Amino acid sequence: MAKREMHRLSKTPEHNTWIDMRSRCRNPRCKAYPDYGGRGITVDPRWDSFTRFLSDMGPKPSPAHSIDRIDHNGPYSPENCRWATQIEQANNTRANRFLVFAGKSQTIAQWAREIGVSEDTIEQRLRV
Repeated sequence: MAKREMHRLSKTPEHNTWIDMRSRCRNPRCKAYPDYGGRGITVDPRWDSFTRFLSDMGPKPSPAHSIDRIDHNGPYSPENCRWATQIEQANNTRANRFLVFAGKSQTIAQWAREIGVSEDTIEQRLRV
């Protein structure tokens, strides 16, 4: 049996993130498993240790941040993860559609915020 870590951080937001991340990827009974472990998303073995996870990620910058995979098809690993806000995460999902204009690639939501129109307006113009 593996030795348990003694870190005294088990009720922290970072520890909850670590528990949830591992469950999404490894527990077929987890509701989110089909979108993570079920499609091949893994957790770097280095992060089997919470203290190494915390050392690599550092503390959450704010309660508004959660863990985000930079490559949403890649693993949970030190080089592929960051703390991100909900808006940053929303711009990094499989469902996003990217538009390129003048060499700049952004999601429809990002373009809508930048030019001051609704996402629906952009979607309608794309259908013409």
